[in-house]
Amino acid sequence: MTISDEPAPLNAGPHIPARPAFEDEALSGPTEVQGAEPPGGVEGAAPLVRGRVGAAGAKEATADTPTPNPHRIEGLLLGLAAGDAAGWPAARHRAARMPDWTRRLTRELDTFAEQNATTTLPVPIALNQPPEPLRLGPSDDAEWAAFTAEALLRAGDDTALPDLSRDRRIRAAIDLTWTALAAEVAAAAHRAPEIESAVLPLRARISVRAGLGNLATGLRPPATGHDNPHYFDDAACVRACVLAITHPGNPQLAADLAEFDARYTQDGDGVHGARAMAAALSLALTGADVHTCADAALTELPESTEIGRNARHALALARTTPTAFALIPLLEHQIVDHVYSYGIAAAETVPVALALATAAHGDISAAVPAAACLSRVADSAPALTGALTGALTGGAALPASWRDTCRTLSGCALPRLTGTDLVELAELLEATQPPLPGG
Repeated sequence: MTISDEPAPLNAGPHIPARPAFEDEALSGPTEVQGAEPPGGVEGAAPLVRGRVGAAGAKEATADTPTPNPHRIEGLLLGLAAGDAAGWPAARHRAARMPDWTRRLTRELDTFAEQNATTTLPVPIALNQPPEPLRLGPSDDAEWAAFTAEALLRAGDDTALPDLSRDRRIRAAIDLTWTALAAEVAAAAHRAPEIESAVLPLRARISVRAGLGNLATGLRPPATGHDNPHYFDDAACVRACVLAITHPGNPQLAADLAEFDARYTQDGDGVHGARAMAAALSLALTGADVHTCADAALTELPESTEIGRNARHALALARTTPTAFALIPLLEHQIVDHVYSYGIAAAETVPVALALATAAHGDISAAVPAAACLSRVADSAPALTGALTGALTGGAALPASWRDTCRTLSGCALPRLTGTDLVELAELLEATQPPLPGG
């Protein structure tokens, strides 16, 4: 298949930035690991978080490898989940667990409001159904973060691929996780007249669906992310927050791993954003202050890119604004795009997250509500903001009410993760960290 220099845009909105064809230094993509069994990340498999894994990677521990505070890992996951829940799109994602007719009725009521010029707008409804899916809680971002965490847990098991170094095990586990999911896409496509109409046991971003479809047809990264209508979105940025756990205190290695994963679904600013979030989270997990984390993120954002320009401008605004609340109108008018049909561009959400975390001085209770106020980017900007500020402050900084509400996944995007406990997941991720030298 010929790789075109131009993406095939899903929507002709002018926001989509142009990008170059592959450069010489672009990642060539992972190679298949011979003899490795695919992970259990397929339909019907129990979430890997249910089990325990032993501490792994001790052989690769070095004297300059810091270990993240376990409460910061918990803070990262719970902060991401709380931000995910705080954004208004979470209710619509969670409504996917309701019968189809409830969502159809909501659409009909919206049409009625439009046609009759009424200002009473509909919201997701339960009517005579149990309303539990519509209650406050995490949705797609938290579940795809857990999807990434499962790959890390597989790599942390010394009995899996024992002949590989820890870093190569992680990359192999990421590859196997994606290829196993792509196999589900291929099986579903085989049963459907065309891949676009395939019924899958998951809900995902356009970039992820396209990337999985590309994998199913035999493409490999970076082509799977390059030949992708939403190469620029921030799906990989959410995953990058979790991948940072593998390289605490080393933003360069964290960014490199995030790019390896991002290439399955993204290109251009989508990859840059993933590198930036991984770099920032890598330092946050070891106790760096929010300004140091933001500076590390900027290092990964070329000044010539849209995301690089936006991030520098957003942080300049944040550093001259007294509070996160005061920053909201400035970001809304100067950073957030109002032309394109989706508010998920990494060039907007990553700068917003970095700026609000900075303006809030790392305080999750100030940063996440502010991010949720930016309705155009509320699908993921609050989650990215929550991940960074949660790692900065630790799990204890999250109010108990939010902790209890957001620790359990509902399975609205990845049904096999239904009931997964993020606090337990954080403990399992901590168990995979290399011990301190002499520890």
